[in-house]
Amino acid sequence: MAFINERGSASFLQTPAWADVKSEWRGESIGFFDGATLTGVGLILYRQLPKLKRYLAYLPEGPVLDWSRTDVADHLKALATHAKRSKAFAVRIGPWLTHRRWLPDTIKTAIADENVTALSQVTPDETTLVGTRLRNTLLHGGWVTNESAHGFAAGQPMFNFQLPLRHADGTQKTEAELLSGMNQLWRRNIKKAAKLGVTVTRGTRADLARFHEIYLETAARDGFTGRSLAYFEKMWDALNAEDPDRMRVYLSEHEGDLVAATTMVRVGEHAWYSYGASTTAKREVRGSNAIQWQMIRDANEAGCAVYDLRGITEGVGANDPEIGLIQFKVGTGGEAVAYIGEWDLAINKVLYKAFDLYLKRR
Repeated sequence: MAFINERGSASFLQTPAWADVKSEWRGESIGFFDGATLTGVGLILYRQLPKLKRYLAYLPEGPVLDWSRTDVADHLKALATHAKRSKAFAVRIGPWLTHRRWLPDTIKTAIADENVTALSQVTPDETTLVGTRLRNTLLHGGWVTNESAHGFAAGQPMFNFQLPLRHADGTQKTEAELLSGMNQLWRRNIKKAAKLGVTVTRGTRADLARFHEIYLETAARDGFTGRSLAYFEKMWDALNAEDPDRMRVYLSEHEGDLVAATTMVRVGEHAWYSYGASTTAKREVRGSNAIQWQMIRDANEAGCAVYDLRGITEGVGANDPEIGLIQFKVGTGGEAVAYIGEWDLAINKVLYKAFDLYLKRR
């Protein structure tokens, strides 16, 4: 964690504690060295193939490296060598690196254009040179990526939504500036929630049960399979054992009724809205807006550079099933970012092909 703390932040999926959360995988924390100098770290999660002592070595949103280094290719070769010694048939990485960025006005224009159905059809406001260089390095090194995996199906989402909390000069934004960056609907809903007496409080570990109750309601309403309460308790215990303020739970209530609940995770200067839930009843009191606004303010007060609303799909067409999600998030005044994506390096090509076919059938 010392290396991550010096960097300012890294994905919470690369912290040593995440191995305790994903106990169905075998976790290993590794370091990269240039001589005696530590140049990077990573959390490898090993998943065994059925009936064979061969493993997929997966680094979700990792490893943690300075991707602008000139010796990135050497680091990746060292990773592959280590994975091979650990009987991995393939390595999967997901560098936590923004490659493309779309600002709020660009996103809104794309949503309004009936001829545009995906963000990737629109020229991004920024394409990072370090992202382009890394992509070329990976291609030349024999790594492969699924360019079509732009949704939630394949590992960690490629497209995410983030709200910058700092100005370009590094100074923290004021609450008034954050509010002014939101659209009129968001500001109106925040004001309405306050007027109706909605309160937002930080909960304790015991309140995860209350969060989980309406989380399951949300899962049933939105058609996804929810995680167990035990999973969230394990996540709380593992992350907060590493840092007592790493994971929080928030409760939004109206006249004694729980109307929304969320979890937030913070590593250094980066805060994530990780899970959210809301009731079907009392949606008109805007508890979800109130709880997001409280988390944004808390992240800002903690000195974070980014409040991360996590994954989106890139679909912006009127009939896209996830269009409501990006419309909700763009109202915060944030921006869409595309990471470099997840990349695989086959060590044993026969086993990797069999594994790939198995995933596609599943």
